[in-house]
Amino acid sequence: MRFSAALLIVFLLAGVGLVLMAFARSTGGPQPVDGQPASPFELDRPEAGVQGGDREALQESPLQQTGNGLEAIERAAQGNKYLFAFFWKEENEQSLAMRGVFEAAMKQVGDRADWVAVDTTDASQRPIVEKFDLDRAPMPLVLALAPNGAVTGGFPGQFDEQDLLGAFASPCTEQCMKWLQEGKLVLLCVQNADTESNDAALKGVRDFKADERFGHATAIVTLDPTDPAESEFLADLQIDPKSPDAHTVFLAPPGTPIAMFQGATSKEELIANLERASTACGPGGCGPGGCGPARAPAGESR
Repeated sequence: MRFSAALLIVFLLAGVGLVLMAFARSTGGPQPVDGQPASPFELDRPEAGVQGGDREALQESPLQQTGNGLEAIERAAQGNKYLFAFFWKEENEQSLAMRGVFEAAMKQVGDRADWVAVDTTDASQRPIVEKFDLDRAPMPLVLALAPNGAVTGGFPGQFDEQDLLGAFASPCTEQCMKWLQEGKLVLLCVQNADTESNDAALKGVRDFKADERFGHATAIVTLDPTDPAESEFLADLQIDPKSPDAHTVFLAPPGTPIAMFQGATSKEELIANLERASTACGPGGCGPGGCGPARAPAGESR
């Protein structure tokens, strides 16, 4: 089966940690990470900037949203809001310029997002720097976090307002990203009371989850195809929201779509697709700790 480029880009964001590591190791462009090809996401965010500038200008932002990064994440989650974190350390013009872009975008989303500016050279910010492994990440950098903690966007070096505004994801996308970033397999069940073959579609899913080999590393997410908030996600999945049948999408970390099923599923089919994808991905395989973000999807439709 073939998945849209838009869907692949969405789930490449699930591997933002690998992307940042690749940038940190780069000496003249994105380099392979652990033997894997550089992600296309890396190529969209070249690091640039001119040394020199004014640290005070960065600290005295009109938004005055400096503070402890981890506390900001907690507050945003408690308020059911996104958090956009602007990380910086160099006293250069690019940091100032990107801070301006960041502030302009944040003024447009104050009703659904909080923001924080983090000086990564500040010893008090070590917890958040270590949480996202940012010691060698390119700066400035913006991370977008959903209320559930999923990283829905990572923008190192250069970005524009539309990049940041496009980091909001649908609830089901947030759930999928959260589980994938925790290294779990995801079985996305697209169905509601009106779709056919619901029980047959769930049978393989439940049997797979009940298998002691996979249960601890598998999450089940349900998506209602009539939910308007999920229309873009469904379009990326190439699923017609008016389809009479239940659909099941099988995803592996960091966001590789393994297979899609229309109607009934079986544990045997799910295992077979996972094994095929593992073989295609090489010795590391798919699943927890497996495939890298740039791998082509494997699997088949039913």
